[in-house]
Amino acid sequence: MTSEVVLTTLNSRYIHSSFSLRYLYANLGELQQRTSIKEFTIHDRAIDVAEKLLKLKPKIIGFSVYIWNVEETTAVIKLLKTIRPAVMVVLGGPEVSHIPDQPDVVADADYVIKGPGESSFKALCEQLLNHQAPAQRVINGVPQALEELVMPYQYYDEEDIRNRIIYVEASRGCPFKCEFCLSSLDKTSKTFTLDRFLVEMDRLYQKGARNFKFIDRTFNLKIAHSTTILQFFLDRMDTSNSDGLMVHFEVIPDRLPNALKALLVQFPANALQFEVGVQTFDPEVQSLISRRQDNQQTKANLKWLRTETQAHIHADLIFGLPGDTLTGFAESFDQLYQLGPQEIQLGILKRLRGAPINRHTQDHHMKYSPAPPYTVLQTKDISFEELQRVGRFARYWDIFGNQGRFKNTLSLLMGEQPFARFMLFSDSLFEQEQSTWKIALRRQFKLIYKMATQLFQIDQHSLLRALQKDYELNGEKGQLKKLLALETTTKKPQKNLRQTRHTLQQ
Repeated sequence: MTSEVVLTTLNSRYIHSSFSLRYLYANLGELQQRTSIKEFTIHDRAIDVAEKLLKLKPKIIGFSVYIWNVEETTAVIKLLKTIRPAVMVVLGGPEVSHIPDQPDVVADADYVIKGPGESSFKALCEQLLNHQAPAQRVINGVPQALEELVMPYQYYDEEDIRNRIIYVEASRGCPFKCEFCLSSLDKTSKTFTLDRFLVEMDRLYQKGARNFKFIDRTFNLKIAHSTTILQFFLDRMDTSNSDGLMVHFEVIPDRLPNALKALLVQFPANALQFEVGVQTFDPEVQSLISRRQDNQQTKANLKWLRTETQAHIHADLIFGLPGDTLTGFAESFDQLYQLGPQEIQLGILKRLRGAPINRHTQDHHMKYSPAPPYTVLQTKDISFEELQRVGRFARYWDIFGNQGRFKNTLSLLMGEQPFARFMLFSDSLFEQEQSTWKIALRRQFKLIYKMATQLFQIDQHSLLRALQKDYELNGEKGQLKKLLALETTTKKPQKNLRQTRHTLQQ
């Protein structure tokens, strides 16, 4: 099999599917017959990716480039240009769309499409295949009305539906101006016609799709639109073949009117997942980065979701924003933890190319890593060492907090000072393990027992009882006491905890 045009990208994992490639393919018209989609992951060897691409004997290869795959994509393109320099390489995606702030890979490409590419990529391919090369290397993408676009959902195949996340969108754009986000560059949010969109969702459902991940930045912006979509999926929850149906939405945290609440309470467990971007509860930081958020309403909504619905809440916080401090971030974490979301995703600020937050770089002494994903290394108010500590905190939190393996033990560990205590746990754990990854499950139980008894005044019997419950919930057999071998520990709680509190207050 050969293809004159190949659309490709390197996904972060196999379970992910490229929505952008399918959109480009859907809008190629007659060129579809001369085009194929080839997806890889960032874990594939560059030489293997290059070989598989060249096996198709392409004239044009279009790459979708993001912050998480730019390094691996660069390696592939360098190989392609070394082996087959005549192959035209076209780049698109957020990582290459902001002039003059562009990565090195742009120098190795023939063309870059800046911004929306559904019509622009087709036009470029037609020119190149007809030996009519454009004079400009950088092409401004032409935005189209949503109704003019051909939807891509028919191009999710059986393998995608069976083994991958199905990405969908009911709207594009965002009216908010949060400076850390590229969506702040949008002028507004526009919605697809609901009847047309839901016909496509029903086709996917009939083909067996059960995991729908909406990529809309503001799903609950237009309530009438949101309630119609929720009702569509709720209707299918009642059918005999709806097992495993789950929908994921990104929602505005302080916007949850009664019309939405009336539907949300009807969804069964494991059917609804909300990604809630809290980011910070600090009003001064919010103002500095142009983020509009009613903190009290956000807290009330999160509390309501946890007590009145069975939705799974994934809440986000960002450390390293301009004006942020370790103490301020700790306060945001403590407030969010008390609201009880099932997951708290702790992110370190990344410098997205083109994002308005870059205007603060000089005034707030923002120092970013020169390598993707361009994580902030220090700021005027946060030291490099503090950022490293919170980075380890975040990775340990994923293991011991977000995975849900220690539902009974975690509250004992966190006590009444969640951030300070987990920071002490994190610092001590790293001092012993010198690693924040590849910790086997049984070793996790040993470590949490050892650290909790050494660092905090936790009743040993209560701790063992909670750990035993979690041990069994994780499918482990037998008595945890035998695994722990009842290690003798020395308690050194309050001195270290006071030191941690002092560090946060500095």
